[in-house]
This record gives sequence, structure tokens and C-alpha cells, in this order.
Amino acid sequence: MDILVVGSGGREYSIGLALSKDANVEKLYFAPGNGATDTLGENIDIKELTQLADWAKERGIDLTVVGHEAPLVDGIVDIFKERGLVIFGPSKEAARLEGSKVYMKNFLKKYHIPTAEYIETSSKEEANRFIEQLTPPIVVKADGLCAGKGVIIAQSQDEAKSTVEEMLSGEKFGEAGKRVIVEEYLDGYELSIFAICDGKDFKLLPAAQDHKRLLDGDQGPNTGGMGAYAPTPLIDDKLYEKIIEQVIKPTLKGMQDEGTPYEGVLFIGLMIVNGEPKVLEFNVRFGDPECEILMPLINSSVADLLYKAATKKLDEIDIKVDNRYCVGVVMASENYPYSSSKPAEIIIDEIVDDDLRENSHISFAGVTKEDGKLFASGGRVLVCVGLGESIHEARERAYDLCGQVHFVGKKFRRDIAYQAI
Repeated sequence: MDILVVGSGGREYSIGLALSKDANVEKLYFAPGNGATDTLGENIDIKELTQLADWAKERGIDLTVVGHEAPLVDGIVDIFKERGLVIFGPSKEAARLEGSKVYMKNFLKKYHIPTAEYIETSSKEEANRFIEQLTPPIVVKADGLCAGKGVIIAQSQDEAKSTVEEMLSGEKFGEAGKRVIVEEYLDGYELSIFAICDGKDFKLLPAAQDHKRLLDGDQGPNTGGMGAYAPTPLIDDKLYEKIIEQVIKPTLKGMQDEGTPYEGVLFIGLMIVNGEPKVLEFNVRFGDPECEILMPLINSSVADLLYKAATKKLDEIDIKVDNRYCVGVVMASENYPYSSSKPAEIIIDEIVDDDLRENSHISFAGVTKEDGKLFASGGRVLVCVGLGESIHEARERAYDLCGQVHFVGKKFRRDIAYQAI
């Protein structure tokens, strides 16, 4: 197969890395890719979706895999399907599960899928009345896409009210915040669940746990994610069954009833409260950095899995999952997530230890290439990934790899997977 991966981050790099090792893949392209994806395939500098679809048609691309949420919300799947192309991801209508938090919450309510009590509104007064009924902390969410930063956990009613005012005025997130959700804070622990869907059937990947806060001990501001690990011991067969019966099956059935069958990967952000799953959010693509630690755990053909999902034939295959653990540690640039950082050359030491070389790798994200040299270009720069027979071993390898990577201003958390350990 000739495959096109749409996106430029560590998620797309990790998908490409898995596909580059797949015997079913002949040629691999990235649009636009990053400064390291050209070691896996060919970068294509086409950003306009219709032009990209025309290029894919002319080139005879067998499968397109969309990594980032923005093109999905903009309707890339519909554009490609109009040309008879096979593409992995949800339609524009189905992508509203992530594109609009208001739509998502109302969908959950309509189909009796467990979630936090909430109100959705564009009225400051209505929001404030609801806030006064809640005990802090209080969650305030912007409706639209905010690159993973549109959720504020207010520590007081006054902070929640001021956050609502900033969002509704357009000051905080522009148009994305012109409608807001205010909801009760759920006290429990988070899980990331990924279901590969073809509209009717689904295949579950190992449950993962992400670390959103910038600093050790879950301190500091929310980020796009500073690390992740899988599988997590914080789930058992009983909880898996609850998630399948109470969340995944009613979601797929509900999307069918809405006339927008869900195809692609359904990323379910859950809070587990006293052993019961409650949906925090849906995302319509792989999480980042969860994707970086899930791809290495798939021992069967990733290309076949995604192609069968995109052609409504998931019932024909079984996924083979590695029985090891995987830990990923994000290295970020100096000023992340507050502001941009100056480009910094990345130096990677030669790995002389056979064990580390065979059981770890880097997934590159915010990097550019100039004169054959890699530069950290801001944001989340790369993910150091380690595999092991235990979480301890995988974590140790991921952090050993971190020690081999150098650039000015690099920062990373030193406690990834602490909840499991």
C-alpha cells in the first residue's frame, strides 16, 4: 500500500514509524510532516485539503490516515471520499464530537452516557447562576477547538465567573469560547481509552494514562500532554466491561441513530469515580502523546488495521497486542506552554547500550531540519519512548533515553507513570 499521513506532530511521526516497519506498506508520505518524518517517507508541502485530495487521487494513494483534529473538523474525510479515496477518520458531522464540546455534552445526555452535571450557555448570567450551585473546583470549557487548552479548572466561584466572562467576550479563546460549558468537578483518576471504529464494529487498544500538567506532581498549567504510559494497571476486566457497555456501544449506536456513523479512532477521556466511568471528553483522533506509546504495542499490521476500519471490515481481523509496557516522556522547549522559544539544535548521543537501543526510540514532533541538522522549533519537541516487561523497566529506559538527548532549554517531567508505580 501507498499511505499518506496527514499532520506534523509526534503522533503522526509515531504512526509513520509503525507503518514504515509494516510489510504491507510500500511508500509513505506525510503532509506536511516535520523535520524528521523525511527519514520515514516523503514530506508533501500541500496544506489546502482539496488540493491534497486531488494529489492523493493522482498519486493513487491507497489509504490516508489523519492524525490531527483540525482537518477532520474541517471535513477532510468528506473531501477525500467524494473522490473515491480510502481515508481513516470520521466525517465532518461525526467530528463534531470533538469540534464542539456543547454538541458532545448534549449527545452524552441524549444517549444516557455517564458524564458530569453541566450547563451549556452563551449567557454570563445563566452560567453564573449555575456556578453558584457548585462547590469548587469548577470546570469551565470553551466550546470549540483550543489545541487541548480550552479547559480551565477554577478553584473558586469567583475564578469560574471571571473565566466565563473572558471566554464569552472572546478575550481568552476567540470564537471558540463564545459558547461555554460549566460543569461539576469529578474527583477520581483519568484514563484514556482508544477504540478503532468502522461505524458499527470496534477494536479496543490498551488503556493508557496521560499526564497533562507541566510539572512533577501534576502541578503547573495544563499542556497538550507531558507523557503517557500503557497499559495502565488502574483498569481491570470489570471496568473495561463497564466502559464498553456504558460508553462505547451507546456512542456508536447513537452516532448511527444520528445518521453520522462513527469511523476512525474514538479517543475517550474518562474520569473513574468510585469505580464508575464518566466521560470527560471525546476526541476524534489518537491522543498525543498516547499515540506514541500505543503504536509500539501493536504487534499486528497497523496498515491492515486502519485500512480495514476505513473500509468497514474490522470484523475480519484481530489485533495482536504486545504484552510489554510502554512509557513516553515528552521533551518540551524552554518557554512551553507560555510562549514560543528560539530554535535550538538537537544533539543526540550515540546509544552504545544494546538493551537501550533495542527497547527505546524517539518520536519527533516540534522539529525542523536545516543543513542536515535537527532543531527544536518550539512546543513539544519529541517523545522519548521506552518498552519493558514492567512499567518500572519501560520507564527507566525512557528516562535513560532522555539522558541521551540535548538541546538548550529542554524540559521534561521526571515522574511519568508515578500513579501506577
